[in-house]
Amino acid sequence: MTEKMRIGELAQKASVTPRTIRYYEDLGLLGPSEREGKGFRYYTEVELARLRKIDALKGLGLSLEEIRSIIDLFFEEPTMLRGKQKLLEILHNHLQETDEKIEALSQFRTDLQANIARIEQYIEEVSSQ
Repeated sequence: MTEKMRIGELAQKASVTPRTIRYYEDLGLLGPSEREGKGFRYYTEVELARLRKIDALKGLGLSLEEIRSIIDLFFEEPTMLRGKQKLLEILHNHLQETDEKIEALSQFRTDLQANIARIEQYIEEVSSQ
């Protein structure tokens, strides 16, 4: 039989807060295995694994929206191949966006240097008159 956990215990094991768990539930990233009695949420190792996967994906720079788009793929089959393929696609997109930002910042830096040099030259010319 699978051990059931209440939200506080799950939060402690996953090193998150109960509020985070509820937030992830609201976003559709996670759900309780079941509810009993007075609406208490109960969780299993499956939800703990999902929380750990969410944390790992966040560590790779994925947004919660991106995580929501792929999280289920990691739990469909044992190799997690589909999830990893989709993750790779997202990471390639992040790399392309990063390269574009670096290029834009590099151009901005070049423009700043040119403007600084132009203004310094102007000040020097005016000061020497």
